Formats: sequence, C-alpha cells, structure tokens
Amino acid sequence: MLRLKKYNLKNKAFTLFSLLFILLFLSCDKVVELDLEAGDPKIVIDAEIIWEKGTSGSKQSIKISRMAPYYSGTTPKVSGAQVRVENSDGIVFTFNEAEPGLYVCTNFVPVINMEYKLFVQVDGQSLTAIEKLVSVSPIDRIDQEFMADISGPDLIVVAFYYKDPVDQTNYYLTDYKSVLSPFPEYTSTTDEFANGNELVEKFSDADLKPGITLNITHRGISKNFYNYMNLILEATNANPFGAVPGNIRGNIINTTDTNNFALGYFRLCEANRMTYTVK
Repeated sequence: MLRLKKYNLKNKAFTLFSLLFILLFLSCDKVVELDLEAGDPKIVIDAEIIWEKGTSGSKQSIKISRMAPYYSGTTPKVSGAQVRVENSDGIVFTFNEAEPGLYVCTNFVPVINMEYKLFVQVDGQSLTAIEKLVSVSPIDRIDQEFMADISGPDLIVVAFYYKDPVDQTNYYLTDYKSVLSPFPEYTSTTDEFANGNELVEKFSDADLKPGITLNITHRGISKNFYNYMNLILEATNANPFGAVPGNIRGNIINTTDTNNFALGYFRLCEANRMTYTVK
C-alpha cells in the first residue's frame, strides 16, 4: 500500500507538472503588447561625416528624425531644419534637404585633424557639436580562416589586417553589413595594448557561408566617440530582463534649452570600405 500511494503521488505530481508545462508553452505563442508610457519625442541627429580613402569626400549627408513610440513601425522624419557645418578656417558647408529628414552637402572639404562645428536649427531650438576629423590606417590585406566549433561545423572567420601608427593613440570602429542581418554589426577597437603593431579585425557568424558578401566599413574615430559607442554596444547586448538603460547622451548640445537635449553624435571619420565574398 505504501508503495502504491507513493506511485500515485508521483503520477499526480507528474500530471500537474505536465499541465503547467503545456500551459506555459501555449502562453508563449500569445503576443502581449504592454501599455508603455510614451516619452518625450526627442530630436535624433545622425551626423556622420565619413571620408572614404580614395574619394574626394565632397558629398556628405546628415539625417534628422524624431523618437517614436516603442511599437511604432516607422521613424518620424524631421523636415524644415537648417543644417550647416563650419570648419576651423571659417568655411561654411550648407546641408540642404534632399528628402524628408535627409540633408545633403555636395561641396564638403575633409581635412584630417581639422576641427568642424555642426549647427542645426529645428523646432525653434539651436543645436551644436564640435569634433575633429580622425584618420584611419590603410588596410593591408583581407582573408579568411576557420575556427573550431564544438557544437557543429567549423566557423568561417573573415579577417583584415592594418598597421597601427606608433606615434599616437588610435581608436577604430568597424561595421559589417550582409544578408545575415537587417542591421550592421559593429565592433570597436583601441590600440591601448598594441600601439604601433599590426592589428587584426575579425568577423564570424554561425550562418556565414561561401558566396555571402560582406560590406565592411573601417573607421578612425575619436576617443570620445569610442567611449560613446561602447556604451551603445553594451546597452544593445545587455540582459533583456535587466533594467532599461536611459538615453545615452552624445556630444550634441542644445544652446537654447540645455535640458531639451538631442540624441545622436556628430563625428568625422576617415574610412576604408571593402567588399569581400566568402569563399
């Protein structure tokens, strides 16, 4: 009798566990939209002046948008802004609106280590930021290798190499675009422990296969932008169940109302762009 009762109790416990598991599994199929509080629709300025090696760098663009609710499927574009960039010699480059939210300049003159100042007038606010144009070391070569993966086939790794200058501290940002993701994948690098040596940047993905093309942009960036991007990358890779990170402040200042800050970062980078097809 004791053994029979023990058996029955086990069966009951197993049945209860099974029912709870089924209910949990079914509940995962239901899409739940939380009633989130809408925040202040702040201005977002995507202002990257990027000078690709081997080009004049005369055509540059700046995007201005507005923060949207979490469940919104579109990003509100901001029209009617006045946008210009002035270098330390006093030369002004005007960015005209080519389409809603997109402002284009066709006569920009990039100069390494020159300081540039961004001016944006929008919604009755004056926004400004200052940065220098940072150089990047030329890429010497690009190839691929294999990395052992105990969970499956060896991973394909695409790597490119470049010589870091010995007489300065350098910071780099690389993005990889491919059919593997709708968004670029970014990596940031500093030469803090490898100054003056050959550096290597590597990219791999479990789905990286022969025939896939990678579009790679490798930039030289400032220390401040490097720190800013590290905060962005940490936030995007954070624990999804952790505390929601606050808005990360860039270098754009609202001189009309300091509390009404804009999001984004004004940066100027020399860059290497490469296209590599996996073999």
